[in-house]
Amino acid sequence: MGNLTQSLEELMLIDGASAAAVVDSNSGMVLGKAGGGVDLDVAGAGNTEVVRAKLKTMKSLGLKDNIEDILITLGKQYHVIRPMAERSGIFIYLVLDKAKSSLALARIKTAEIESAMSL
Repeated sequence: MGNLTQSLEELMLIDGASAAAVVDSNSGMVLGKAGGGVDLDVAGAGNTEVVRAKLKTMKSLGLKDNIEDILITLGKQYHVIRPMAERSGIFIYLVLDKAKSSLALARIKTAEIESAMSL
């Protein structure tokens, strides 16, 4: 994996970013984290269950596809979960302030960082 610290720093440069983590969805363990306002260890474990549930549902439906990202919209925040295409079992988790961020731009930037991490 590319420099994890550098990748997390880049995620935090996204407009409205308040927290970011890279998580192992096999164990629910956070591999690296930046920012605050959210307990990223708890969020990593909880969002592991979200990823697992979606993968299980896709399998049950016979969908032969990959998850690009999962978006959870709260009243004041966006939570973006982006599984890494080249690193099975690893996902990026990003928390954004809705009032300060552009979701479309954040998704594009997260995809770019994910691609750089996969090299």
